[in-house]
Amino acid sequence: MHKLPFAIKEIRTSLEDMQGQPIKVKANMGRSKIFEREGVVHQIHPSLFVVETLEKRQRTARATYQFSDVLTGQVELSHPETGEVLFPWLVEEE
Repeated sequence: MHKLPFAIKEIRTSLEDMQGQPIKVKANMGRSKIFEREGVVHQIHPSLFVVETLEKRQRTARATYQFSDVLTGQVELSHPETGEVLFPWLVEEE
């Protein structure tokens, strides 16, 4: 468990570097509901980050995710064009 704060800090730092860049989010919403959207990393806060997506009729929407959800695998982040997972070390450690 001593790796937990370090891992969250690494996720946050990586997302800070990606602010304003496109990202694909795949979130497990429970009850077999998977939410997939493409957007832009909009803001970074101490424990969460905001992804802005383009919706129907050119409206924007914002969704927030916690760094801990990325760490636990509830939220998976990838590159929208290549599909490359951004934090493969999280997937491989299981």
